[in-house]
Amino acid sequence: MVPNKRSWLLWAAVDILLIILFALLGRREHEHGLAIGGILWTALPFMIGYVIMLSVSRPWLTISNLWPTGVLVWVGTVALGVAARLLFGSTAAVSFIIVATVVLGVFLMGRRAITSLISKKSAQQKA
Repeated sequence: MVPNKRSWLLWAAVDILLIILFALLGRREHEHGLAIGGILWTALPFMIGYVIMLSVSRPWLTISNLWPTGVLVWVGTVALGVAARLLFGSTAAVSFIIVATVVLGVFLMGRRAITSLISKKSAQQKA
């Protein structure tokens, strides 16, 4: 699917919301406060990683590609997010890294898979 000039911004916003949802779910699961500031602080390292990876991936062309762009954005978001988290003075236990990798993989790759399916169905209906 090749997005138009505006749609990639929408899909990037959806991805950011999914990263915030990841932070919200994690904070809820570990009984941390659910104040918006705390949720955003938890999500911030991963949002930074996402924006960096997105900016190098030519999102106006590849925002919904599963391979290789989607995988690189997902893995890069986790790697840079964990690195930023450590730089911010937070912890990153192996179990946290595994959960972050799995959940962000389901969210970021799942969104791309759904987008691809919808795009294919739409193209088939037009044909």
